[in-house]
Amino acid sequence: MIHSFLLIGQSNMAGRGRPADVTRISNPRIKVLRNGRWQKMFVPVNPDRSFSGISLAESFADAYANEHGVDVGLIPCADGGTSLSQWREGGLLYDNAVYQTRLADRTSTIVGVLWHQGEADCAPSLAELYYEKALAIFSALRRDLKLHDVPFILGGLGDFLAKHPTSPALSNYPAVNAELQRIANENELYGFVSAEGLSDNGDTLHFSAPALREFGLRYYDVFKKLEKKDRVFVEKVAPDDAVRTAMEEL
Repeated sequence: MIHSFLLIGQSNMAGRGRPADVTRISNPRIKVLRNGRWQKMFVPVNPDRSFSGISLAESFADAYANEHGVDVGLIPCADGGTSLSQWREGGLLYDNAVYQTRLADRTSTIVGVLWHQGEADCAPSLAELYYEKALAIFSALRRDLKLHDVPFILGGLGDFLAKHPTSPALSNYPAVNAELQRIANENELYGFVSAEGLSDNGDTLHFSAPALREFGLRYYDVFKKLEKKDRVFVEKVAPDDAVRTAMEEL
């Protein structure tokens, strides 16, 4: 049985941590969706750019697999530099996430959505619309993917953004964090994960690999508080496995 998670947002969900800065996670129970099939996890999990690296999803999936004793599938759909407007319902990013998740749903059970986005919406004129626009996206995903009982985990932006030398709008990151936390506080099955104290990788924009390892564990701690312990999971068999089993029975 595979329990899977949709990964959406921008670069800090895709992951920009340097692989050499952390110990590799070698858990055979973690899978990544590639071309509609589950493959053994390798870095980068979310190859949206040539310089993609460590993702917070790795330590999250490792903790989930170890505690639940199941295979964990990651559905990578994050894309660096993208705004809420680009994630809107009916847009390319949204449609891709829906398509990939529906593929994953054929051979796994979707148990959560991990979101990290907001750097592209830090400008005051955008941040003030964050709650309304983000919640519209999440609500559409719940409807289109039938994720009515699934937790959405929302990560906060890093404090280091205030020091970015060329993008002064990033110093308004607390406004986005406040809206993310408001979504979690005012709506069921949403959780907010603080990024307080987490370091950047030297560019005052992206979390470092050690910070992403910690961030993933923080995501998992929040997820645990929201998951339904009594949920019944139905085993789903991949078509290839079904054919192989039928051949073996002949």
